[in-house]
Formats: sequence, C-alpha cells, structure tokens
Amino acid sequence: MRKIAIIFPGIGYHCDKPLLYYGKKLAVENGYEIIEVPYKGFQSGIKGNAKLMYEAFQLALTQTEEILGQNAFDSSDQLLLISKSIGTAVAAAYEKKHGIKAKNIYFTPVAETFQFMEEGSGIVFHGTGDSWANTESLVEECEKRKLPYYLTEKANHSMENGNVVQDLQTLQEIMKICEKYIGEE
Repeated sequence: MRKIAIIFPGIGYHCDKPLLYYGKKLAVENGYEIIEVPYKGFQSGIKGNAKLMYEAFQLALTQTEEILGQNAFDSSDQLLLISKSIGTAVAAAYEKKHGIKAKNIYFTPVAETFQFMEEGSGIVFHGTGDSWANTESLVEECEKRKLPYYLTEKANHSMENGNVVQDLQTLQEIMKICEKYIGEE
C-alpha cells in the first residue's frame, strides 16, 4: 500500500517549523512518504491586503501545480495533506481542482481556504489570538462543513502564546490529535 503525505507550508512558516516538522514525523511513523511543496517568491505586506493575498495564493498554487503535476497520486492508496496558513488554501484548492480525496490537517487556515474545503475533509487547528483569521467566522465555517476544529485560547498564527512551556504543551496536544487522526482508517 502506497501512502503519500504532502506538506503545504505557509508564507513564513516553512516545513521545518514545529507544526509541520512534527506533522511530517507523525506521517512517516504511519508509513507515509513525504512530499514537500516549497513554494517561494512572495511579496511582503500580504497580511490584511486581499489583493496581495490572492496573488500569493495564485503564485503558490501555480508552483504547486509545477511541483506536483497533474497525476502525482495515481499510484497512491492513501493521501494525507498537511497544510499551514496560506498552504491550507493551496491544499484545499489543489484537492478540489484535481478531484483528489485526501485526509487533511489544516493548521491555522486563512479565510480564503473555506471556499475550497469539502464537507468532512479534515481537521482544523486555530488559535483564538490568530490575527490572520477571525475565530467566530472559522468556527461557523467549520460547523457548516462538519469539520472538527480545535481551538487554543490566545494562541497566535503559529499556535503559540509566548510562554515556551505552554507552547510545547499545546504542540504536544495538537500532535496527539493529529496522531489519532492520521491513524484512523
């Protein structure tokens, strides 16, 4: 059985940052091959600018198409998409465009992600102190799509609150949820 996990980073949150790094490790422990999508070339000042956010999304999606191709997963029995921030929108859009059925772990999705998400297609993690996404809107969108979501009080867009010990505890809790989700058939 061939299992593939694709990692979709954020703009400044690359594949070796904690959520994605440990997400990858869990995937490997569960028999997944890892493919990273290292898109780049984003402008600065994207936060709060809808036009720049859309351009960044288009750039990342174009690069994803180039990296993954059209039929990259034809020989895969199981597909797992692990994404962060703008990567959540790219992963969901790629999945929808290509009619792929995958399990998804969405770390701190941006609002644009929800236009592509399918009902029940994954799990969502969000910090209530995340200035990139409104908590109330996120909860509403998750409930509408029957997506389990996990909120961490006062955590920012990196799922951190500035206290190292608490941040490590939060990371551990998130990874336990991810481990269970990845292991489900």
